Amino acid sequence: MARTITDILGADKALIGMVHLGPLPGSPDGCACVQEVIDQGCHDARLLVEAGFDSILVENMHDRPYMMRHAGPGTLAAMTAACSAIAAQADVPLGVQVLAGDNIGALAIAHAVNARFIRAEGFAFASVADEGLIAEADAGPLLRARRDMDAQGVAIFADIQKKHSSHAITGDLDVEEHAKAAEFCRADGIIVTGTATGSPVHPQDLEAARRGSTLPLLVGSGADPASIPQLLELADAVIIGSAFKEDGDWRKPIDPARLAAFTSCRA
Repeated sequence: MARTITDILGADKALIGMVHLGPLPGSPDGCACVQEVIDQGCHDARLLVEAGFDSILVENMHDRPYMMRHAGPGTLAAMTAACSAIAAQADVPLGVQVLAGDNIGALAIAHAVNARFIRAEGFAFASVADEGLIAEADAGPLLRARRDMDAQGVAIFADIQKKHSSHAITGDLDVEEHAKAAEFCRADGIIVTGTATGSPVHPQDLEAARRGSTLPLLVGSGADPASIPQLLELADAVIIGSAFKEDGDWRKPIDPARLAAFTSCRA
């Protein structure tokens, strides 16, 4: 039986806040101290929980440019330590994403720290990302890995026609067909994004995804407090990562005033 968004996140019409971990070992910007990255991640997670977010999604955003499908053992080890620390103090459902498209690595971390979900790139169909050609869809290997790990409790939220990618390879398929394919490939939810980080989702894409799938539908980019009510008329959850940062820039620290606006948008 398909899981609802409430089954996975413990809330309907949920807000998911992104924790962008600082640069991890081995990434181009590196880090002098993993514990400092963990402490900052825990700090950001606390702010999001205090602001009323229903869930936290942890991501290695600052590791750019990313390694395709295999982030490496240093990244996975550091992210496991960070996610474990965040899970210990943030009493909300936790999610994991390992860029770029290291979905099996994310699944392993999520299973180890008892997280509820992962965000998966390249789940169904091929595309061209800024890391290069994602030539093989990950649904088959990922679901078999989940079975092998006995990690059936970890839900898979799959991006469709994901941001920062060209979808000319599948140009004859619209958003509705992508949504149908993600459901056929047994995703637990689908994520619709704009063209880039911070770019808003087109309402017609949400409508098409809703027509194509009965799965939980999530917005994956470009949301702000003003757009949340409209987005949640169609979507079951919204992921926010840039809009509560200073100047709306994902690279900057959380802005308490911007963060408070998300609390008021559901008051």
